[in-house]
Amino acid sequence: MNTGIDDTYKVRKWISVVEEIRHENGPDLDQPLVKAAVGVIFQNPFAGQWVSDLSPLTAPSDSLGTELGRRALQLLGGREVQSYGKGGIAGISGEQDHVVACVTSVFGDALRAAVGGGKAWISSATKTAAAGTSIDIPLAFKDELYVRSHYDAITVAVPDGPRPDELLILIGVASGARIHQRVAGLTRDEALANLA
Repeated sequence: MNTGIDDTYKVRKWISVVEEIRHENGPDLDQPLVKAAVGVIFQNPFAGQWVSDLSPLTAPSDSLGTELGRRALQLLGGREVQSYGKGGIAGISGEQDHVVACVTSVFGDALRAAVGGGKAWISSATKTAAAGTSIDIPLAFKDELYVRSHYDAITVAVPDGPRPDELLILIGVASGARIHQRVAGLTRDEALANLA
């Protein structure tokens, strides 16, 4: 079955979360902030064992970055991706490094390409936990990490995953800055001007 990713990853399910935020106790915005997260749960080939070489998870991870990015872009409904983040959870028979092996620069470079580019390091959160555990995927401006207005997160929890022998790999994206952000710092426009 074609899932859009390399056959190395034996997929059980995909997860999508979308938030459309119109205000945060302030005035209603003309254009809402849209945040989305996309995740995939697949069998962890290294669950329950110690393996020193995790490259079998890393080598094909460009396909993960591409497909998760493609799906997230669709969830934004034509809006630009301004910020992004990545991460995931290893089921309790796995290890945090099993997730990290899936979201290295191989994954990150493909994700950037899929969502329209990005020059900044991609914020990340990973852990080992039981099914149903929530995780906050950190978000930051995709072209300059120090744009404070875009520091944010999207929370994801999957009631039946990851199972002990599974991995949950996630990305988050957002169409703009935090709602009603008003804390000083480098602005998006200043950051883009500095990059020009």
